[in-house]
Amino acid sequence: MKITEMTIQVRVTDFEAGKHFYQALSQRDPDFIPHEGFAEWEFLPKCWIQVAEGEPAHGSGPLRFGVTDIEKERLRVATELGIQVGEIFSRLEVPVKWCTFEDLWGNRLGFFEEIK
Repeated sequence: MKITEMTIQVRVTDFEAGKHFYQALSQRDPDFIPHEGFAEWEFLPKCWIQVAEGEPAHGSGPLRFGVTDIEKERLRVATELGIQVGEIFSRLEVPVKWCTFEDLWGNRLGFFEEIK
């Protein structure tokens, strides 16, 4: 088997609010809206986030996005989206720092930054 693409789906109970949240998070419009209640963003080549209307799957994740400046993105998301973002963690034996937050429907998300 050779994996050639990846998608992950998050569900939101209010699709329009969910679409707006993920537009603000990604700072761009969806790449593909195939039908009502469903939108997709290609965050990296062949790596898609799907936002679908429905009941969120609690307890999964977090899905963390790699960023170049975690402090800046943490502040941006907290300010622009009005959500609480957890503190930034790091460990000596792990070459990244990370933080976690939830979207408005309880889907666990976060950021990580490589430590150089």
